[in-house]
Formats: sequence, structure tokens, C-alpha cells
Amino acid sequence: MATPDLATAPSATIALITGANKGIGFETARQLGERGLTVLVGARDEGRGEAAVAALTAEGLDARAVRLDVTDEESVKAAAAWVADTFGRLDVLVNNAGILVDAGQPVTETTAAQVRETYETNVFGLVAVTRAMIPLLARSRGGRIVNLSSNLGSLGINTGQPERLAAFQMLAYGSSKAAVNALTILYANALRGHGIKVNAVEPGFVATDINNHAGPGTAREGAQIVVRLATVGDDGPTATFQSAAGPVPW
Repeated sequence: MATPDLATAPSATIALITGANKGIGFETARQLGERGLTVLVGARDEGRGEAAVAALTAEGLDARAVRLDVTDEESVKAAAAWVADTFGRLDVLVNNAGILVDAGQPVTETTAAQVRETYETNVFGLVAVTRAMIPLLARSRGGRIVNLSSNLGSLGINTGQPERLAAFQMLAYGSSKAAVNALTILYANALRGHGIKVNAVEPGFVATDINNHAGPGTAREGAQIVVRLATVGDDGPTATFQSAAGPVPW
């Protein structure tokens, strides 16, 4: 695999967003593109990824499609190899891909199979992609990782407001996001020496496919906190969990 010389590599900031063909991922790609970044639209379905890129390039943005199924190790490795061959580095990784399979289901009725399915994308997929991209992020002059989380994974909020769980149980989804929060802290501490900042975000209750468009917020609004942490300067935070309103309890 030929690696481009960093001295001649593209000067634009390179950002990869998983699950970026729709929802918050797509809006994150759009807003990063509006800031002048080259956005790599990661999508399981190649056709949907290409359609998303066509929409972004029609707006004058620099977007490229990357077939990336976070649950498929070979797909992840191929995506990392393509980024290395094409750009030689990665500056921003947004771990956005996620699934929700147990909406409205009582905790006591959630099956192990549902938890495994959820973790395969929300947790193991995040680990696979992050591990594959760390060597490329280490070549950046200021690598950034943003992990999409949820206040449903906040142990602090859910222990302080147990009544919330009557309406929002979701054992598989909520616990997967608690795991994402733990991973965020671990990666942030492990990568401090490389100058890579790692943060988790709560985008809010946003209308997307994952909740049948039930949320009151828009995907564009939800993406704003993602973009903010994806573009923080060298004096910006790491190992934090944030929403548009401020810090979220772990």
C-alpha cells in the first residue's frame, strides 16, 4: 500500500463520518463540508453513499463516498486502506453509525440477541473503526474523534431521574451508549500523547429514522454539537460528554 507523502498531501482537513448517508451523519458531513473540510461519507450501502455524496457535491462541497460497514472487519480495513492510499492521513473521525432495536420494550423482556445485535454496531463497530483509523489520525496535526452517544446512556441522569426509565427503557440501546461513554474516556486518555482529542456528544431528541422521526429537534440541529467538537482547537476539551446546552453527566 503506497502512502502519500504528507508534505504533498491535501491541505484540507479530512473527516470521515460513519453512517453518513442520512440523518445526523449526513448533516454532520454537510456542516463540516460547509466549513471547508473534505468529508468522507461512510455508508454500508454503496448506492446510498453515492446518492448522499451527489447531494453534497451539488451544494459545492468536497465529498467522497466510502463503503463502510462498521460490523464487517474486512470493510473497515478496506476503508482504512483507501483513506491511507488517497490522503495519507485522517484528521477527524465521527463515529455516528448506530442502531436501535428495542424501542419501547420493557427492560425485563429484552433478549440477549437484541443486546448482541445492538452492541455489534454501537460498540464493537465503534471499536473496530477507531482502532483501524488511529494510525491515520496519529499522522494528523490535530486528530479529533467524536462519538455519538445519548443521555439514555448517562448513569448520572438515569440514577437521579429513575422515572425517565418508565418511558425510555431500552436496555440494549441505553447500555450500549453507556459503553460508548466508557470507550470515549479510555480512548481519550490513551491518545493524549498523540494530541488526539476524543469526546462524546448528546445530539438531543432529533427526528431521524432511528426513532421514526418522532423527535422534536432536526438533524441539522443535532449535528451542531458534533461539528463543534470535531473542529475544536488545540486548547479544546478531551474526555468530555457534551450537548448543545453544556456538559452531560457520565
